[in-house]
Amino acid sequence: MTSFQSTLGEEEGIAEELAANQRSISIAEFFEKNKHMLGFDSGARGLVTAVKEAVDNALDAAEESGILPDIYVEIQEDEDYYTLIVEDNGPGLTKESLPKVFGKLLYGSRFHAREQSRGQQGIGISAAVLYSQLTSGKPAKITSRTQGSSRAQYFELIVDTDENEPEISVDRETSWDRPHGTRIELEMEANMRARQQLHDYIKHTAVVNPHARLELREPTAHFKFERATDQLPEDTEEIRPHPHGVELGTVLKMLNATDSQTVSGFLQGEFTRVGKKTADSVIDAFRDRHYGREMAWSPPAAHEPVDVEAIVEEATVNKGAEPTAAFAAAVADAVSSRDRIAHHELREIVAEAAETAEAEHGTAFGETVRENVLEAVWAALIDADPGTGETLEGGDEEPLESRLVTDLYALADGATSTRKDDEVVRAFADRLAGKFADEEDNRHRLTHRELRAHVDRAAELTEEYDEVAFGDTARENVTEAIWDVMVTVPDDPPLVRELAEDRDATSHLVEGMRATDIMAPPTRCLSPITDELIEAGLRKEFDADFYAAATRDAEVSGGDPFIVEAGIAYGGDLSAEGSVDVLRFANRVPLVYQRGACATTDVVKSIGWRNYGLDQPGGSGLPNGPAVIMIHVASTNVPFTSESKDAVANVPEIEDEIELAIREAARELKSYLNKRRSMQKRRKKQNVLGKILPEMAEKVAEVTGRPEPNIDDAIGRIMNNVIVSRTLEENGDGNRISVVVENHSGTTESLEITDIVSAEPRNLSDGATVVEMDDEWFVKWSPDVSSDDEAVLEYEVDADAAFDLDVKGVEDEKLTVSS
Repeated sequence: MTSFQSTLGEEEGIAEELAANQRSISIAEFFEKNKHMLGFDSGARGLVTAVKEAVDNALDAAEESGILPDIYVEIQEDEDYYTLIVEDNGPGLTKESLPKVFGKLLYGSRFHAREQSRGQQGIGISAAVLYSQLTSGKPAKITSRTQGSSRAQYFELIVDTDENEPEISVDRETSWDRPHGTRIELEMEANMRARQQLHDYIKHTAVVNPHARLELREPTAHFKFERATDQLPEDTEEIRPHPHGVELGTVLKMLNATDSQTVSGFLQGEFTRVGKKTADSVIDAFRDRHYGREMAWSPPAAHEPVDVEAIVEEATVNKGAEPTAAFAAAVADAVSSRDRIAHHELREIVAEAAETAEAEHGTAFGETVRENVLEAVWAALIDADPGTGETLEGGDEEPLESRLVTDLYALADGATSTRKDDEVVRAFADRLAGKFADEEDNRHRLTHRELRAHVDRAAELTEEYDEVAFGDTARENVTEAIWDVMVTVPDDPPLVRELAEDRDATSHLVEGMRATDIMAPPTRCLSPITDELIEAGLRKEFDADFYAAATRDAEVSGGDPFIVEAGIAYGGDLSAEGSVDVLRFANRVPLVYQRGACATTDVVKSIGWRNYGLDQPGGSGLPNGPAVIMIHVASTNVPFTSESKDAVANVPEIEDEIELAIREAARELKSYLNKRRSMQKRRKKQNVLGKILPEMAEKVAEVTGRPEPNIDDAIGRIMNNVIVSRTLEENGDGNRISVVVENHSGTTESLEITDIVSAEPRNLSDGATVVEMDDEWFVKWSPDVSSDDEAVLEYEVDADAAFDLDVKGVEDEKLTVSS
């Protein structure tokens, strides 16, 4: 059967007809047909996504203007249609910019900025407008007032999907009671089946934005989340990309766009954390990969039959005896002073000796002479026979090896296992020396890859002819031992314009950048929440017994810096049924959907939570228990899995930092739970003693016929508790009060003691302070009491005073108070 493709050429004009049907597609038109990619794949999720995009915009706008955000969200229901209203107190938008912000996709100010922000691509809020008009057919209604304006600007608009431009139907001034801010009203076909996700989004936004005040009013509920701090997030500054992780294509693009002429200038001008010293290190790493290193061989020893001075004199013609002798002596002295010497290093020695001789004797040693001397000395060095000092029977000398074999044997012997026979290693070195000798360029210049190929070939021949295994580990060790004595060459790198036209050379530069140890990027481009505010946010929204938080140092992924933070809340009113709650955030934005596709969830599941005191059925997966685990990724470019920004991609560098941050906070949880279990055992023991001791005291009194002994402090002493007691001694018209702290524990204890007195105290002992409030006096004292020591607070007060003793700083299970 004839295929369709085989008949295309038979129909005249078919190519022209097909070409006539081709046309460009507007980004708005694309997302009109693929709205699920932006998170608008259902009525329930579409409503939550629209709220998320509007709130994110409001938070960004307020923070950038130094305004503490006040955001109001209202959802009104009218059968199958819902009206979403979001108001903020941000700086407002100008009349010129407002239509494009809400009515044009891929319009924004943050896409090219390398600094942290919630939004970046300029799609979110305009996509919500697009979804609204698609499902309801009604325009978005937007009111905005800039600070200082007497009137607000009111627009009604839709997105023209053919042109990706705003289509404005109403444009007028209006009055508005807010002094500045923005209000958007969207009507859409939706439902409230995702009510819990909506509530979670608002609540979790309040957790990671403790400086914001949020209010949500929907048909069946009304929530207010007050701010926990007046501290705005730190202002971020745009930075240049970091050399670690930048892709080859990006560097090629940067090379074509830069004004720098040299590679050093390019590195220092286009990347962060690159100064002159770092740029030189990167260029050296580039040289190693692009030009290769030169092998450095051992110079002749004193007993060897290599007379460098004579070789130089023989290679130097018509320069006079005295200048030639000085030149030759200088070269020989410099060579003998080196532990190893490479070809380019010998060139430098010859050049320096020639210049010195010329300055002292007035005789020029030109390039031809220098080149002749260089090649003569180099040939003698690498072909020299160092000798073994051994003699065969009959007085014949043992055949001598070349310098190449001797040096390579020493390196290979030190890098391979002692189990390898000496003859095998020597045979391997001889074959490897042959590979060096076969190089067309007598300078013995090799890249790491070429060196490894030589080692592999010599090892294969050794295995073939000597029948001795020469495995990957031995090959790798020998390669590294030789590479370590090879020397980076001084060749100048290409100019930037030459580099931009050479993909392979640019690839070597990228590899050099990645291999160079470069300081972590500055964090001024990021605005982490900080562990203090993470804990404050968790305390504000979750009533728990324990809180811990950790903020990691900045790392780099794909040239973009990022910081990972984690927080844990445990116990209290948190539900103990089922698995823990995992709160995921990126750039202070809650990630509501696609939990199972997120790197954050994968990392939480991979941790062995039994080690930290949480139940984990099967030893993997989400742990069970009354806990909330929070993870925040702050980056200049968060790697989301899709345009809907619901899940963080599985990037190894980010996953590693997520795990380290979680484990850092989890270690505090482990300590808390261990301590709590210890206190529970202690409490149980004290309860048993509390029942037994009174019975024992009663029985002792009955048997001895004496009064029942005082056992008030006995339990405290038996349990090694801290005992705080108050005694009262009459003193004229008043009383002398003594508060005694006895520390029977094994560590120094720091206490905060407050004795609330109904009459004014006087003559307080040193270290105590008194504060009067509502006709009561608070005597405060903060003693540090060593183990097996005691401290005493004394003061005087009127005879008819009442007392109330409060002690903090010691767990209840370790404290005995008698007053």
